Amino acid sequence: MIHDYCVIGGGIVGLSTALALLEQRPGAGLVLLEKEAGLGRHQTGHNSGVIHAGIYYKPGSLKAELCRRGAEATKRFCTEAGIPFEVCGKIVVATNELELRRMAELEANARLNGIAVERLDAAELRRREPNIVGLGGLFVAATGIVDYRRICDAMAGRIRALGGSIELRAEVETIAERADEVVVSGGGREWRCRQMVACGGLQSDRLAQRAGLAIDHRIVPFRGEYYDVAPAKAGLVRSMIYPVPDPELPFLGVHLTPTIGGELTLGPNAVLGFAREGYAKFSLRPADVASFASFPGFWKLVAQNWRSAAGEMRDSLFRRGYLERCRKYCPDLTMDDLTPREAGIRAQAVMRDGTLVHDFLFHQSARMLHVSNAPSPAATSALPIGAMITERLFGPAAL
Repeated sequence: MIHDYCVIGGGIVGLSTALALLEQRPGAGLVLLEKEAGLGRHQTGHNSGVIHAGIYYKPGSLKAELCRRGAEATKRFCTEAGIPFEVCGKIVVATNELELRRMAELEANARLNGIAVERLDAAELRRREPNIVGLGGLFVAATGIVDYRRICDAMAGRIRALGGSIELRAEVETIAERADEVVVSGGGREWRCRQMVACGGLQSDRLAQRAGLAIDHRIVPFRGEYYDVAPAKAGLVRSMIYPVPDPELPFLGVHLTPTIGGELTLGPNAVLGFAREGYAKFSLRPADVASFASFPGFWKLVAQNWRSAAGEMRDSLFRRGYLERCRKYCPDLTMDDLTPREAGIRAQAVMRDGTLVHDFLFHQSARMLHVSNAPSPAATSALPIGAMITERLFGPAAL
C-alpha cells in the first residue's frame, strides 16, 4: 500500500499539518507516525499551556503573524471542539528603571503587531494584583490558558474522521527517498508514501540525517524546570505574571501561570539538558550529549553565553536562587510553597557558527519536507503553521 502522505511526529505541529493536508486534499490517503504510546508526549505536553498573544515578536515577521493568527485559531478550535480555555490575560511586570524602559519598548512593539495592551502604573498594578509588586506593568488581555494535550486529542479525532490513520509506537529508523516515493521504516514495519513531512521536534535533526539530507545545525535540548505553587496559594494571582524579558536572551523568564485545571505554576528556567527526552532531574543520555558536544556550534554558543548559562545552572541546582527571580515581583512566595513539577524540554536549533535559530528552518527535497525548527510559540501557532507547511509542500518544489 502506498499513502499519499506520511507525517512523522505526533506533537501538535505534526497533527496540525496532517489535519491541514486532509482538509486541503479531501480523500487523500494519510498516515501519521508517532514513536510514543500517545500523542503530544514531548514539547506539546510539557509546556505551560499558554495561548500567547504575540507581543514579543518583530512587527511584520512571520512569527508575529503566525502567533496572532494562531491565538485566534486556537480559541476558535477549542470552542468548536468543546475544549475549555480561559482568556485571563497576563501582566508583564517591571521592577526597576531598566525594565520600565524595556517595557515601554515592548508596548510599542505590541501595538505595531496590532495587539491591544494597557499600561499600568504601580498603584493600578497593585489594585489588580494585590500580591504583585512593581513599578508598573503591561496588561495583555488576549493571552489565555489551555491544555494542549486535549487539543492534540481533538485534532487526532478530526484526522481519523477525515480518513487519516495514526500509528503509535512507530519509531522511524530509516527514510529512503526514491524517484517516485519515500519509504519509511522502523521496528520491522514499512510505510510507503508519495510525499513525507517530518515534524520531529527534539529528534528533527536526526530524522533529516536519516533521510540523507545535508544539515548545518544540531538540536540542543534546554530543560525548562517548573514548580507547582502550594494549593493554598493557587489563587495568589488572577492573571499570568511575567517579568520583562532581557532582549539579549531567547527565553521569557520565570513566570507565574494559572493552569486550566486550577493550579498555579512557577517557571520555567532554561538550563542545558543532557537528555533530549529525559524529564527527570539529572537525566543523562550519552548519545544526546555526544550529539551536541561534537558539534562546533555548541561550543561557540557556550563561549558567547557562558555567564547566563552558569546562572541558569546555579538556580537549577539551588532552589533559593530560582525563587528569588520570582520574589522580585511576588514577595509572598516562600521555599515551602514550591513543589517540583515535571520539566519540559525545548528543541533549540543551533547553527554551526553558534547562533540560535529563532525562526522556522526547513529542509526540502522533491518528496520530503523536514521541519527542522518550529520556534516558540509553536503550540499557539500550530494551526497556521500546519497550513503554512501544507502550502509549502504543494508549492513549486512539490510533485
